[in-house]
Amino acid sequence: MTDKIVIATDNAPAAIGTYSQAIKAGDTVYVSGQIPLNPETMEMVGDDFDSQVVQVFDNLKAVCEAAGGSLQHIVKLNIFMTDLSNFAKVNEVMGEYIQQPYPARAAIGVKELPKGSLVEMDAVMVL
Repeated sequence: MTDKIVIATDNAPAAIGTYSQAIKAGDTVYVSGQIPLNPETMEMVGDDFDSQVVQVFDNLKAVCEAAGGSLQHIVKLNIFMTDLSNFAKVNEVMGEYIQQPYPARAAIGVKELPKGSLVEMDAVMVL
């Protein structure tokens, strides 16, 4: 069995349950779902989708960097939104954080997310 290495950073929100920010197994890193919590205050950054999606990408970036990679190393990105009409904004912000070739991606509409978040993302990264 491949050893599991826990990835943790103070630059992203601390885990608020029975999970790790990320787990590295071999050269693959599985990044847990990130919601728009400010890592310093552990509070939501705001009620608006624009500020929330930026914070989620900032949190993903911090975890990827703590694992020795970057957002460019993401091969699969899952995006969960409570309102799929925000998809254009996701594309706009994602284009500011990640360049081509873009990762494989899924966008899923959900009824509810932790702490009333409007968006959550998890990722698989290969180093």
